[in-house]
Amino acid sequence: MNTEISQEANLPSKFGKFKVKAFKEGNKEHLVIYTNNMSEIPTVRVHSECLTGDAIGSLKCDCRDQLEYALELANKTDGMVIYLRQEGRNIGLLNKINAYALQDGGLDTIEANHQLGFGADERTYEIVTEILHHFNIRKIKLLTNNPDKVNAISDIEIVERIPIIMHSNIHNKEYLDVKKEKMGHIL
Repeated sequence: MNTEISQEANLPSKFGKFKVKAFKEGNKEHLVIYTNNMSEIPTVRVHSECLTGDAIGSLKCDCRDQLEYALELANKTDGMVIYLRQEGRNIGLLNKINAYALQDGGLDTIEANHQLGFGADERTYEIVTEILHHFNIRKIKLLTNNPDKVNAISDIEIVERIPIIMHSNIHNKEYLDVKKEKMGHIL
């Protein structure tokens, strides 16, 4: 994999004082947020970009809540958040909004993706192993409900899977039900 890696920079935030590095993989630029004194076996959240949730606060998903929880936990436990630029389960923003429109018409998230010609989830996680190796991390506690992430992270020992359960609301209940029932998420 041909990956370009930025310099390290400080990132003070409302969640704590972090360090950051960017990893450029093809046309995707991923962000790694971590504490200065990372734990020997850090808690790691692999979070995929969700502009509507992370930045705008959409109630259709639980992404922003998960991201904020992960950043708070990373600060408390000397951990890491790997922010992957894979908008809309890696179908891109334009297609994600088209999927939203199909969902407005009654389809669930998977049905909408299929209607647009995509799989249920187009995300990949190969870069995660490369990022962890860059930081000389060989063992992690993985903060996820997604069994695909657990299975996709290779050459790294996952000593514990930590659930990340957020409260549902009337706008995301069906979304969360689909993640659990059709995608096998452990909720």
